[in-house]
Amino acid sequence: MRGEDRQQQEMFLYASLEELVPANHPLRPIRAMVDEALWKLDATFDELYGEGGRPSIAPERLLRAQLLMLLYSIRSERMLVEQLRYNLLFRWFVGLGMNEEVWHATVFRKKRDRLLEGEVAREFFGAIVRMAKRRGNGNGQVGRNREWDWRGQRRRHETHASTTDPEARLWRKSQTAEAKLCYLGHVLTENRHGLVVNVRVTQAHGRAEREAAVEMAEEIPGGTRRHEGYGLSQRARKRVEEFFGWMKTVAGLRKVRWRGKEKVRWMVTLAAAAYNLVRMRNLMAATA
Repeated sequence: MRGEDRQQQEMFLYASLEELVPANHPLRPIRAMVDEALWKLDATFDELYGEGGRPSIAPERLLRAQLLMLLYSIRSERMLVEQLRYNLLFRWFVGLGMNEEVWHATVFRKKRDRLLEGEVAREFFGAIVRMAKRRGNGNGQVGRNREWDWRGQRRRHETHASTTDPEARLWRKSQTAEAKLCYLGHVLTENRHGLVVNVRVTQAHGRAEREAAVEMAEEIPGGTRRHEGYGLSQRARKRVEEFFGWMKTVAGLRKVRWRGKEKVRWMVTLAAAAYNLVRMRNLMAATA
């Protein structure tokens, strides 16, 4: 028997967002880990926000919303806000009630930038890394620029400096590739599960990768080159590329939308935390 195409709107919904999200949805374990990490940042949030004045958007919601942009390849804050108006799954993850008003995209962007004043992304990433270490094997395995004719001339920082992001530097990936204004991202991963344990963003220059590698290696407790894991790391180097591929495609950081090294570093660090959350969820599911 053919069903009827009824168009009448329901006046009441007798269910909560918690009930509407399936128990086995892949966002559930990520949300649990995010909440655990955010709880440890409570003192940091208290330092960033004063006790007086009008209540601001909760920083926990700002960070969860930013993670959604990375996890679901949402290109802009405006698209995120649009999704939050009708996407019940996204509302549940951020912590918005079913009838709660969604903030404006400009307000979200302004409040989110306030978190850049502190080492919030770095602390959040650190909390995720410590969580992974504790669980151990439980994770399993303005206007248009003037036009110039530069044909036949080499591109240099003095002639091709960015007018909107002076910290960006010209860089090319190979001798045959074109030079682009960019930053360099560097990560350190562990051998067993491929989780990111350290991250850096630097200006683009010929020594940046080596210098960042030395800095991150020096922060590893104990020895490095004499450790037995050093030999294993030489055979597991491809796992580093998995993060960069995920960051560029899923997290949408192939072309950054932010200006200044600090903002780019903030977002790459948060992307590393989001990548770890996805990896940890998959590893736990594989061993369940």
